Amino acid sequence: MADTAIFDVDGTLVDTNYHHALAWSRAFRRFGITRPMWRIHRGIGMGGDNFVPEVGGRDVEEQHGDELREAWAREFDQLIGEVQPFEGAYELLAEVKDRGFRLVLASSGKREHVETFLDLIGARSLADAWTTSDDVANTKPEPDLVAAALGKVGGTGGVMVGDSVYDAQAAAKLDVPVIGVRTGGFSVGELHEAGVLQVFDSLVAFRHALDGTPLARAGRSADGG
Repeated sequence: MADTAIFDVDGTLVDTNYHHALAWSRAFRRFGITRPMWRIHRGIGMGGDNFVPEVGGRDVEEQHGDELREAWAREFDQLIGEVQPFEGAYELLAEVKDRGFRLVLASSGKREHVETFLDLIGARSLADAWTTSDDVANTKPEPDLVAAALGKVGGTGGVMVGDSVYDAQAAAKLDVPVIGVRTGGFSVGELHEAGVLQVFDSLVAFRHALDGTPLARAGRSADGG
């Protein structure tokens, strides 16, 4: 049974997805490339190594990939001061920790960004570990981030909480179940189709329903078995 709760950070605990979309749009425009904002938004949740070829195209990746990622980082740095945690983020993490789970905050973002978000949530004292881009070779939808999160705490079984289909795809490659929240803008149907077990509209709704989820109690199923 699960002993580790793995929480995606961007878009799940902190409200960053539209900031990321705007930063990517501005980064593309630096190179004279325009992509519709809806298309950019649909790629948020992937790591930058996968995002550029997926949204920009293979030619754009080959010509400008690393420069685009650097430009995105500079653009996002200008927006990060506007980021806020989602309502109930701290309370949800605290309750999951109280229920006996090892708590890992999983991000493949830049270390300075991740640490900013931890401070926004007040999560440093709660988390047993967290990850950054330093911990993964390949980003979502590859499973490196999920494996790194489990490895940080010696977890034998995990449950992941995320906001995107890419979280589900990454976790599925390691047979880790996923609980979804709609904070990333994906529909309930899309998340279920990607393999998400349960979907909640908010972190607050999720916390109120914890007893009916795989995070009811560490080492036990939702029905107490």
